[in-house]
Amino acid sequence: MTRKRKKAMLALADGAVFEGYSLGAEGETWGEVVFNTAITGYQEILTDPSYKGQIVAMTYPLIGNYGVNLEDVESKKPFVEGFIVKECSRITSNWRSQTGLDEYLKRHGVVGIQGIDTRELTMRLREVGAQTGVISTVDLEPDSLVARAKSLPSLEGRDLVREVTCREKYQWRQGIWNLARGYESVHPDRSAPHLVAYDFGIKYNILRIFAHLGCRITVVPAQTPAEEVLELKPHGVFLSNGPGDPAPLSYAIENAKKLLGKVPLFGICLGHQILGLALGGKTYKLKFGHHGANHPVKDLTTGKVEITSQNHGFVVDMDSLGDRVEVTHINLNDHTVEGLRHRDIPLFSIQYHPEASPGPHDSAYLFGRFVEVMKRFVPSN
Repeated sequence: MTRKRKKAMLALADGAVFEGYSLGAEGETWGEVVFNTAITGYQEILTDPSYKGQIVAMTYPLIGNYGVNLEDVESKKPFVEGFIVKECSRITSNWRSQTGLDEYLKRHGVVGIQGIDTRELTMRLREVGAQTGVISTVDLEPDSLVARAKSLPSLEGRDLVREVTCREKYQWRQGIWNLARGYESVHPDRSAPHLVAYDFGIKYNILRIFAHLGCRITVVPAQTPAEEVLELKPHGVFLSNGPGDPAPLSYAIENAKKLLGKVPLFGICLGHQILGLALGGKTYKLKFGHHGANHPVKDLTTGKVEITSQNHGFVVDMDSLGDRVEVTHINLNDHTVEGLRHRDIPLFSIQYHPEASPGPHDSAYLFGRFVEVMKRFVPSN
């Protein structure tokens, strides 16, 4: 006998309503609805803190077919506000699978919906733009849900970093995954380059790669004063990815300003945007953002094209920066800025995710590039 599926509904602020079935936990949730074009990597997407405040719709029609395991996570738990798929696979086929996607979402209280036309939803988000939405299994009245979606705030102007950052500093000693042994344990000596990483919602695989490259790593909370970071005698400071709008993060921008020219700096995604603001630039919101594992980016210094993993809704406006900052990478879909560097001080940053979780490995060289910069820097006493 087939179990009757519980109904669920998705309502958008523009009045669109989609009827489907419950996925994961029952209840109600809200957030900015965005679409992700990755075919695989749903577990990494769910646990990426950069998605705090957002409901993610997967464009690939079948999600969950290889299950979920306890290793392929990017943080301590899922941070998405909700999850949308065309069909959640009831069969999991992978030797590493430990549970199914539906059960995983239930366990972590993530409300989702399946059985809707994700093509229609994606086309609407492309035309109208990312917008606030509500998923509910308890209120199935379209007018009520649309009114709620219209009343809720957007991502702009909200500080979501406070909700995802660590509470105190810690040392990171886990390296990359190996088929035979799992994750390597890394214990560099005192002569290894010391990296201090600001946690704005940092992904584990960023730290794993730096550890694999031989760094001593100290992770600090997002609001850690620059003076305390410099007291740790770092060879380099990393500004991590994270969720939402960079503009309201005044503490992060001010700390980045104080670090300019005093220590090598590298930023990814939100960290890239924070550096752009610290250098006197501005940021603006994209219509529907870049979310996927297949975005082409051109390295202007080499002419090579990289296929990249991306997750961001805001970008740096290069016209707002001075002539001491140059663009190093551009997005070939819309020609927005994907990378920058300073001509006079050791600083570079990128908008996309070279740690490839999920995604290709085309851009992994950037970690090695920063480690080489760190090795040449001697912390002041």
